Amino acid sequence: MSIGLLIGRFEPLHLGHLQDINIAAGRCNTLHIIVTPSEHRHHTKLTLQDKARWVQVACEHFDFVRVHTSDSLELPVTGDYVQGGLPDEPMIQQVLAKVASDSADTDVITFIKKDTDGQSALAINEYDKLDIGANPILYFDKLAPSAKSDHVQTVCIVGGESSGKTTLVHKLANHYGATVALEMGRLYTHSDLGGTEVGLQYSDYTAIAVNHARAILDAKKHATAPIVLVDTDFVTTQAFCEEYEGRTHPVVAALADEMRMDHTIYLDNNVKWVADGMRRLGNQKQRSRFATRLLTVLERHGISPYMIDDDDYHQRYLQAVRYIDQHVLKLTHGSAQ
Repeated sequence: MSIGLLIGRFEPLHLGHLQDINIAAGRCNTLHIIVTPSEHRHHTKLTLQDKARWVQVACEHFDFVRVHTSDSLELPVTGDYVQGGLPDEPMIQQVLAKVASDSADTDVITFIKKDTDGQSALAINEYDKLDIGANPILYFDKLAPSAKSDHVQTVCIVGGESSGKTTLVHKLANHYGATVALEMGRLYTHSDLGGTEVGLQYSDYTAIAVNHARAILDAKKHATAPIVLVDTDFVTTQAFCEEYEGRTHPVVAALADEMRMDHTIYLDNNVKWVADGMRRLGNQKQRSRFATRLLTVLERHGISPYMIDDDDYHQRYLQAVRYIDQHVLKLTHGSAQ
């Protein structure tokens, strides 16, 4: 019997790590993966549990792989098998005592990256030559599927009525090959209210907000690009609630604060009004009043959107592409045509 130890930071978990796990698991009977903290974390929102979840999900169907964290072992384990900074022998023995009840007569292999051959050596692969940790979005296609949802950036399009939000979302989805979380208020109106807001009431806003949260999480989980496009947000839902019901909704407010979008783009109300027969806001005056309310609620929640004020629909699209390329994807190529 043999036990393998693969100790690393896995930040972020990428396809090179998964190749190493496959190879290491093939050289021992049971592979114990210990996820350690990062000394130079690029993304401060990520936790040790986030990283452990990526590895656990990737190895879910391997009963010969056990995933641990330094915290779960209650040991100050540090180091990374790729960088070569593994724990010293006394710490490795403490790890073995935690993960294996009897390792006295067991062959123990502590895996490490090397260019040389050997049972414990994991060969350098193409992913080791890339600085994936410094810019996961740039290398989004190299990330492990289980890690992608924690690195995708949400880009939300908001604005007043008939400002072109939904059309712009779908044009951007075509441009980036991105998944979309649709406007839940509109979907709910058609699925539960018969296609108009005449029956909309205060109690409906919980369902609208919760369904929208699920749609955003689902779009992130199945992201096909490093961005997910969100058609309106919880702040917009809150603005509608205040416009129609005269009061704020605590569930919507909580989601606006807890599920914040990474980037918000605001479309100005300077394009032609087109009534869709669904909303109660049926004229230009009501539309303008709602736009003002929306900006107020955005400010209340500490959201400073990027403003698009060109009155040409195509120029709005090009302006949104430039913003996403420069500020979200950090690209430097020329603007869209």
